[in-house]
Amino acid sequence: MIMATLLGALLLSSVHLFGERLTFLRAIPRSRWLSAAGGVSVGYVFVHLLPELGEHQETLERSLSLGFLEHHVYIAALVGLVLFYGLERMVREERPRGSKGGVHRAGVFWLHVTSFALYNGLIGYLLVHRETEGVRGLFLFVAALSLHFVVNDHGLRQEHRQAYHRFARWLLAAVVLAGWALAVVTRIDESFLAVLFALLAGGIVLNVLKEELPEERRSRFWAFAVGAAGYTALLLLI
Repeated sequence: MIMATLLGALLLSSVHLFGERLTFLRAIPRSRWLSAAGGVSVGYVFVHLLPELGEHQETLERSLSLGFLEHHVYIAALVGLVLFYGLERMVREERPRGSKGGVHRAGVFWLHVTSFALYNGLIGYLLVHRETEGVRGLFLFVAALSLHFVVNDHGLRQEHRQAYHRFARWLLAAVVLAGWALAVVTRIDESFLAVLFALLAGGIVLNVLKEELPEERRSRFWAFAVGAAGYTALLLLI
């Protein structure tokens, strides 16, 4: 099973390294494939990840005595969404008016990239320590997150351009493998992992929606809807 998770990590890393070769994704109006990939990611979150949050909530209730917070893990998911939203707002507001990306200060660029590096590292870790074990769970996880990485990678390339191509894509690819390697040799405390998992779920929701909703993206609603419905059906059937 370790080799299977390693192959999954390599596939996820390759999205950042070779995603630029998918030239058909650059179209405006937005490529229907990008919108469909976003729909798959949202379907995975709501049908697979959010139910897992309930199981992580039980873990937190057993290990923590924070009686004043009845839904700790869901609060963490909300925090993840808000944190990524705040980061995206900061990146966009720092951009000079009229610019479409690629001119951010080094500090903003690295803050943005570092946040996604932590995000990717956690995904690499969860390849090994998922709530749903087995080949089926691994396949669903890798398939959905690969498409999610396609969406994220496209957005980061548009935002940072050459800086992303020269530096960031290598870092984001490497930390997936680093997260996988960490998971092979150690295991994070379950309560802490539950919080990280919740932050990731909130981040995925925000990162998909912020790529689909802006008016200038001219997204393909029906492709998004088909991607969400199709992957949801797959999750329910297998």
